[in-house]
Amino acid sequence: MIVLLIGISLLVALGFLIAFIIAVKKGQYKDTHTPAIRVLFDNETEEKKKEENNSGSK
Repeated sequence: MIVLLIGISLLVALGFLIAFIIAVKKGQYKDTHTPAIRVLFDNETEEKKKEENNSGSK
């Protein structure tokens, strides 16, 4: 039973490794800096929209 579980776990690990390699080759992890900055800019634009809505309704 343990040999069967080890075999299945190795197949699952191999599947995750293949998925990771495909993602890296497609460039999914190429730009790691921009998403962190994009979060900051999204908050600023949402705040501006809220301010415009509040000032327009007064």
